[in-house]
Amino acid sequence: MLACESLHHEYLSGGKQLTVLKDITFQLEAGGFLAIIGPSGSGKTTLLGLLAGLDRPTAGRVVLDGVDLGPLDEDARARFRRQRVGFVFQSFQLIPTLTARENVQVPLELAGSNDAGPRADELLHRVGLSERSHHYPSQLSGGEQQRVAVARAFSTRPRILFADEPTGNLDAANGAIVIETMTALNVEYGTTLVLVTHEPDLAALARRTIRLADGAVVSDTGR
Repeated sequence: MLACESLHHEYLSGGKQLTVLKDITFQLEAGGFLAIIGPSGSGKTTLLGLLAGLDRPTAGRVVLDGVDLGPLDEDARARFRRQRVGFVFQSFQLIPTLTARENVQVPLELAGSNDAGPRADELLHRVGLSERSHHYPSQLSGGEQQRVAVARAFSTRPRILFADEPTGNLDAANGAIVIETMTALNVEYGTTLVLVTHEPDLAALARRTIRLADGAVVSDTGR
């Protein structure tokens, strides 16, 4: 499902070349649940962006669902993500002028789905928000907004879902609900899940954990 080979990434800052990632190599099977952990500045979010095709590595390659992302141009990578990839961000990224239901419908409508409404209703029910479907993001709590984001991420039944600190803006109770929902959908739909977090308790839920430090893999463990 996901393979990265000798990933290296650096960028220019203040006239100096900074190395963010160094020789990252691993594979993840379809339906797997991987947590990427490490201290702030270790390269977690940068790695996630490269794996999802949001950025290009300085060297190395990423193969996602059998497709080498390297040769694809920006438009082709955007189409690929729309068809096969889901995202959950720390900051929810909901469209403020749309209701919860409409936010979930957006990726379905972009994909040309003819059952966007019923599918959105089904997923909002799945995350326990049927009665809040016509509320706008400003009328929802942080935990409710993130559950809408999870429903949206799973709406197109993506082959893989990337989550960047999905509980970072939530209290413990709401964070637990969001993660329980994500892991249940991971099993139910067979969606591969890659989670970036700095929280050990959250990482412990994953079936495999990769720890980064100073841009390099320092451990790779499964359970």
